Amino acid sequence: MKHARRRHNRLRTRVASTTGALAVLLGAGVGSAAAAGKNTGTPLTAAAALDHAAQAPGQATPPDAAPAPAPGQLTLPAPTGRHRVGTVDLHLRDAKRMDPWVPGQQRELMVSLWYPATHTSRYPAALLPNSQQVLPGGVTLPTTAGHTGAPVDRKAGKLPVLLYSPGGRGNRATGTALVQDLASRGYLVVTIDHTHDTDDVVFPGGRHEASMLPPASKSRDLIDVRAADAHFVIDQLAEIARGHNPDVEHKPLPHGLTPAVSTKRVGMFGASLGGGSVAAAMHADSRIDAGVNLDGQLFGSSVHQRLDRPYMLFSSEHHNRNSDRSWARLWENLHGERLDLKLRGSGHNSFVDNQVLFPQAPGAFGITPEVMQQALGTIDPNRSIEVQRTYVAAFFDKYLRHRHSHLLDGPSHHYPEVDFVR
Repeated sequence: MKHARRRHNRLRTRVASTTGALAVLLGAGVGSAAAAGKNTGTPLTAAAALDHAAQAPGQATPPDAAPAPAPGQLTLPAPTGRHRVGTVDLHLRDAKRMDPWVPGQQRELMVSLWYPATHTSRYPAALLPNSQQVLPGGVTLPTTAGHTGAPVDRKAGKLPVLLYSPGGRGNRATGTALVQDLASRGYLVVTIDHTHDTDDVVFPGGRHEASMLPPASKSRDLIDVRAADAHFVIDQLAEIARGHNPDVEHKPLPHGLTPAVSTKRVGMFGASLGGGSVAAAMHADSRIDAGVNLDGQLFGSSVHQRLDRPYMLFSSEHHNRNSDRSWARLWENLHGERLDLKLRGSGHNSFVDNQVLFPQAPGAFGITPEVMQQALGTIDPNRSIEVQRTYVAAFFDKYLRHRHSHLLDGPSHHYPEVDFVR
């Protein structure tokens, strides 16, 4: 037994050190959580230990065919919704708030907006918003399904808003497979880089802002900052809806964005620490109508506060309310519609793009088969993404669009990998 325990600890160290390097390359948002979990009173789970170092059937194929990838170029699964996808990056500055990690600076964020678009062939395909596009061995990161600055598709009508928060030290690119699919289904999805929490954020003009978290940073403090960031981003979307342009450099907004934005239907989701931030953001801003936590441990006061809006937990194989007291406590305080789903065969990194990128080029990431299975589990990555896309969309469709799906009523023979935890 002692030998087995030592072997497990060595494996965990290898996962943490390997993925710590990946956070710089890819914004993977995974690493050791020893510091993060200190003094929380909650035992570390796999969801935390891999996170933080200071982390539908029957739908039409989208009309745009993805270009053939170049040799050595990684790919992401194509979106499944009926809309083409547009995207634009915005630089936002909060004149009312100082940066909590760097004294004397106003809080600044980089965000990406993903939305249903038209005339996309006239606009360039967007790269992932990542500071480094080429990995060891000349392997390049994927080109996304988004087209930079393409006009909003007016046929999509008013767009429900979804906010995405990445894992600890991860950047806003890490959930692109899910994000661009939701945009293709008719959502305006806003992905957020939490500056100085994220390893490297690139601002206009080539300015880089690195992680500036103090060594003793606690996850509950990061989550509070992320909740404030989400509140600010919704405020900026409201400004766009009023006809203003909040971009610091006044970058032209995509045509048709202003009449399409609606802050009357807002959801939020995130992976790992980003998922753990959703409940706090919902407490900080009543405009967030529904939330989804993708395998993220919770820290801070939100665990103990009553929440009366719809909320879904979606966990990896070995993370649940029995192993994570923060989930058990939150569950008792959820008084709106609540769901607890488990994805069989999945690992913690099954809820970010790593699940499809690692297997395509393990050498570029320095990943061994043993480490990959620890991070990703045994589920087929493309199947994992299909399942998550289907259930996350069904949840937000129900609570933001009032489109009920029997998929959320209980186990489905179409998706036997999903357990409903009662």
